[in-house]
Amino acid sequence: MFKITSLDGLESQTGSIERGHLPNTEVLSHFCASEAWTGNLRNGLIRLGELTTDMHGLKESECGLLTLIRCYDPEDRHQLLNILEQATTRNSSFCYSTMIHLGNEIRRPVFCIGESTGLQNSDMGKIHGVFIFPGFKLQGRGQDMKAALQ
Repeated sequence: MFKITSLDGLESQTGSIERGHLPNTEVLSHFCASEAWTGNLRNGLIRLGELTTDMHGLKESECGLLTLIRCYDPEDRHQLLNILEQATTRNSSFCYSTMIHLGNEIRRPVFCIGESTGLQNSDMGKIHGVFIFPGFKLQGRGQDMKAALQ
C-alpha cells in the first residue's frame, strides 16, 4: 500500500495532534506499538525514536532517507523513495506499508503515516509522522511480534 496526497489548500492534521486529539492509546497498544518520527528537510536527516530505531535494525536514531529505505523490502524501495521524495517537494500527506528486512530472514511488517509541511517557508519545511508496528505472529517465521514489541 502506497499513497501520497497533496495538502495544497488543505489544513494540516498537525494541529489536532498537537492539541492531544489522539485515539485511545490503550486500545491501540493491544494491537500494535507506535512511535512518532520527525525529519528536517533542510539537512535531510530523519530522527527516529528508540523503538523505531530498534525495529528497523539501525544503530543510530538519526539517519538519512536512503538509510531508512534500505531496511525495507527491495521490491518496495523504488516506490517508497518516490513517495518520500514527492513529499519533500510539496506539502503532502502520505502512508505506506512494507516489510522491514533484517538479517537471518527476520521480517517485520511496518506501516508509516506522515505529512510534510512548511515547504513554502524559507526553512525548507519538515516531515513527520508515526510508525506502526503490528503485534501478530508472522506465518512460517516463528516470530511473535508482540514479544518483539515488549
